[in-house]
Amino acid sequence: FSRQRYWGEPIPILRDKDGNHTAVDENDLPVVLPELDDFKPAGNGESPLARAKDWLTVKTKEGQTLQRETNTMPQWAGSCWYYLRFIDPKNSEAPWDSKKEKHWMPVDLYIGGAEHAVLHLLYARFWHKVLYDLGHVSTKEPFKKLINQGMILGENGEKMSKSRGNVVNPDEVIAEWGADSMRLYEMFMGPLTAAKPWQTNGISGVNRFLKKVWRLVINENTGELNSKISDSEDSIEIKKQLHKTIKKVTIDTEQLNFNTAISAMMEFLNSTQKADQINKETIEKLVLMLAPYAPHIAEEMWQRLGHSTSLAYQPWPKYDEDLAKEDKITISIQVNGKLRATIEADKDSDREQLLAEVKTIENVKNHLTGKEIKKEIYVPGKIINFVAK
Repeated sequence: FSRQRYWGEPIPILRDKDGNHTAVDENDLPVVLPELDDFKPAGNGESPLARAKDWLTVKTKEGQTLQRETNTMPQWAGSCWYYLRFIDPKNSEAPWDSKKEKHWMPVDLYIGGAEHAVLHLLYARFWHKVLYDLGHVSTKEPFKKLINQGMILGENGEKMSKSRGNVVNPDEVIAEWGADSMRLYEMFMGPLTAAKPWQTNGISGVNRFLKKVWRLVINENTGELNSKISDSEDSIEIKKQLHKTIKKVTIDTEQLNFNTAISAMMEFLNSTQKADQINKETIEKLVLMLAPYAPHIAEEMWQRLGHSTSLAYQPWPKYDEDLAKEDKITISIQVNGKLRATIEADKDSDREQLLAEVKTIENVKNHLTGKEIKKEIYVPGKIINFVAK
């Protein structure tokens, strides 16, 4: 657990001339590293702290001369409980206030790479359980839910490393494409938990999407609002598409399915481009949905739409469940469990009418010819399966 180096938390232990150990008095905590001009390894087997003679020697109230421990803790010692200090970071009397700890703990969601599994998560849980047994924390576990995000691989599909020469410098990407495009592309690459190869040319797609949203709001020739934006009421098609999009983006964002949320916004943008007029509130709701994904351009558009305060203070758009309902559903048609066709049908289609209709589909009819239908299984909104012999 100890390291022979300067950087690290000092170990609060004192030693007498006979080698006996004692803990630093609570009133003398925390032990602070001394200022050193030279904190390189000593080269003689001693820690750099052995050079700090004034710091090293401690006189007790009883007049005893003791020596401090010169080794320090490893870098993950502090990270084992940092989430607790975050609760009460300015407390000079205790590591954290117990009332605040009871209010905030456990951590609702921890997102971290799988490489943290040992040097942080394992030890964080271990330390937390010790603290729980000692009565210093109120929860047995520090984190309610853990998600390991996938690794961004190099363009060759291998882990990024200098030796492989496949490292992507985000500063260079941002300089060329902007921070919003970089941010949006990383979320659009695929599911959060999946490993994904970086494709620099893929950024151009999300960059085009952002430019289209900008042109929907701003006339690039005049710098004024697009003439399509008005106070007139949207068509029922646009209204439905908007509320479906709000519902999709809301649910997907909460579930960390960022790539599909972005896809939904892209689809809605395509719908607005076909319309002659778009209600201003509709545009504003699109900008608010985009804000967590591309905050810089969204903030700029929000201001151009006539708002003097940041969109960060605006409530998240709400959707109307009736307008967000799917009018059509895709149903799989099976014969003896094997897929033979798919159809688009109204969500509230009559069962008997639907069964009669699918029997006329050529491929279904061919597999039913000469057979007796023993059973007709209909799972509403999903499948129809004919059991025939």
